[in-house]
Amino acid sequence: MRSNAGPSLSPRPQHDSYLMSMTTNTPISGITLEAVDLSRADHRNALLALLDEYAQTPEGGSSPLDPDAKARLCDLLASKPHYAGWLALSPGGQAIGLINCFEGVSTFRARPLLNVHDIIVSAPWRGLGIGRALLAAAEDGARRRGCCKLTLEVLEGNRRAEAVYRACGFRPYELDPAMGRAVFLEKKID
Repeated sequence: MRSNAGPSLSPRPQHDSYLMSMTTNTPISGITLEAVDLSRADHRNALLALLDEYAQTPEGGSSPLDPDAKARLCDLLASKPHYAGWLALSPGGQAIGLINCFEGVSTFRARPLLNVHDIIVSAPWRGLGIGRALLAAAEDGARRRGCCKLTLEVLEGNRRAEAVYRACGFRPYELDPAMGRAVFLEKKID
């Protein structure tokens, strides 16, 4: 099994002052970020637990993760060289936040980009700036990879998350205002 931790993916140094409260702009003492290392059982368990928590919310579809998907996910992510993820840890070492990202390509700019595929902050820890810190770690990772941008999608009804994304500099995607904004579509094939 391959580890995804390394110099090009490591988050900012683990300083208490890195995580700031959204309301008071003061440090959240003891909370740290770590690059996801899928060779570590504790990171695998944390990733699955946080994703399962997210999946059971309305934003995640209101259903637990499929047991077969849970059994396969970490090995699949470990096999993907373009995966990058970070965990937020409480002062006691409990995983309280997660961001999963994948590198893609901006064909118009002929440069890599980093897509934020999942971001979750455990319910008791929301509103403390942890989501912003995870996004900042992803941005650092993207810069280290030479990416030209970060991308993500958000459900229309998830206004709180959208507000955080906008506060972090994300904007709706459009090339020409006359053509409108991009719409995220999917077609399930399995």
